[in-house]
Amino acid sequence: MNTIIGLFIIALGSMGQSSSYVPINKIKEWSWENFWLMQGIFAWLVFPLVGAFISSSLPDLIEIYSTHSSAAWQSVGFGVLWGIGGLTFGLSMRYLGIAMGQSVALGTCAAFGTLIPAVMSGMNLLSPEGLVLLLAVAVTLVGIALVGYAGSLRSKNMSEEEKRKAIKDFALKKGLLIALLSGVMSACFSLGLNAGIPIKEAAIANGAKALFAQNPVTLLVTLGGFVTNFVYCTYMNRKNKTTGEIKRSSRSVLINNLLFCALAGLLWYSQFFGLGMGQSFFEPGSVMMAFSWSILMSLNVVFSNVWGIILKEWVGAGKKAVAFLVIGMAILIFSLIIPNLF
Repeated sequence: MNTIIGLFIIALGSMGQSSSYVPINKIKEWSWENFWLMQGIFAWLVFPLVGAFISSSLPDLIEIYSTHSSAAWQSVGFGVLWGIGGLTFGLSMRYLGIAMGQSVALGTCAAFGTLIPAVMSGMNLLSPEGLVLLLAVAVTLVGIALVGYAGSLRSKNMSEEEKRKAIKDFALKKGLLIALLSGVMSACFSLGLNAGIPIKEAAIANGAKALFAQNPVTLLVTLGGFVTNFVYCTYMNRKNKTTGEIKRSSRSVLINNLLFCALAGLLWYSQFFGLGMGQSFFEPGSVMMAFSWSILMSLNVVFSNVWGIILKEWVGAGKKAVAFLVIGMAILIFSLIIPNLF
C-alpha cells in the first residue's frame, strides 16, 4: 500500500513537470533567454526556497547547511553541472518538440541518474537486488527507445511544412545531440540529491517530517543550476542585445508573462517536491528507492508524450509511429512495478 501511495505522489509531480512547458507558449514578446531565466527564478529559487521552509525553519536550515558544509557544496556543485542539462533541456524541446525532446533527454538521464548513485551508495549491481535494478532500468530504456523510434518515424512521415507547423525550429540531428548532452548532465541532479543525504538525515533529526526532508537538498541543487543558467542567459542578453527587454514591456505583457513564468516554475518544481514525498513511502535502501529516479523519468516521458498528442505534434506521423509510441509508453508504465515483482 505504501508503495502505491509513493508512486501516486511521484506521478502527480511528474504530471506537473510534463505540463510546465505549456504555459511558456502563453508568454508574449520576450526573447528565449529572458523568459527562460524568469521561469527559472521561480522554478530554481522561489519555489525550492518555499519547499525548504516547509521542511525546516531558517535557523535550522542555516545550522544544517553549516554543519554539513561539504555535502552542501557537493550538492551545489552537481547542481551547476545539472544546470547545463537543464539549459540544453529547454533547447531540446525547441528543436525536437515536447514529445521527442523529453524522451531522448530523460532516457539518458534515467540510466545515469539511477545507476551511478546506486553504485556510489554501495549497491552491488551483480547482487540479486542489483540485477533487479538493472532489469528495471533496461526495461525503462527499451520503452524510451521505442518512444524515440516513434519520433524518428514521425520525422520521416511528416513533410517539412508539417514539421515546422508542429515544431517551429525542428532540427533532428542538432536536437538529438543536444538532448543526449542534456540527459547526461541532467543526471547530475540525482547525484546532487545523493550527495545531500546527510543533510536530509540531519533535517529529520532536527524534527522535519520525512515527507519534506529532501526539500533542503533540492534547494541546493537547483541553486547551482540557477547559477549556470544565469551566466548563459546573461551572455545571450548581451549577444542578442535583449538586456532591458523585460523592463521595456508594457504592464499587460509584464503581468501576463510573470504569471505564466510563475506557473511554469511551480509545475516544474512539483516533480522534485513529489519525488521527495513519494520516496518517503519507500523502504530506505530498497530497490524501489534506488529505482525512484527512473520512475520519475519514465512518468515524465509518458506524460510529456500525452501533451505531445494534445498539442498535435503527432498529427501526420502515421499509424506505425503512433503504434510504437503507444507500445513504448505501455512498457514504461510496466517498468514501474518491476521492483515489486521479485
